Amino acid sequence: QVQLVESGGGLVQPGGSLRLSCAASGTIFSINAMGWYRRAPGEQRELVAVTTRGGSTTYADSVKGRFTISRDNAKNTVYLQMNSLKPEDTAVYYCFADALRRVGSSSSRYWGQGTQVTVSS
Repeated sequence: QVQLVESGGGLVQPGGSLRLSCAASGTIFSINAMGWYRRAPGEQRELVAVTTRGGSTTYADSVKGRFTISRDNAKNTVYLQMNSLKPEDTAVYYCFADALRRVGSSSSRYWGQGTQVTVSS
């Protein structure tokens, strides 16, 4: 099995910063895409950012220029640096990893447990 453990959420004032981390562990041969979704109360889930194993990145328009996604392939860990946070960034953030558990297998998507980010004065 593959487990994803998130950390780094919390309460921050508008304009502040937070850094989320998500570490994958378990039986892993390789990981393709890793990224973050978020879900705000009463809203649909939104893709925030995703990065490929080769380092290509994609961001939601709402976070471009403020959030930066990165990963450490050796540690199977993905990060989300969030700057200039706004109240509308308040949500539960979920990381995901598209992992292959063995050579020749297809990838499956695994999810973290979610971490709350609250932006409020």
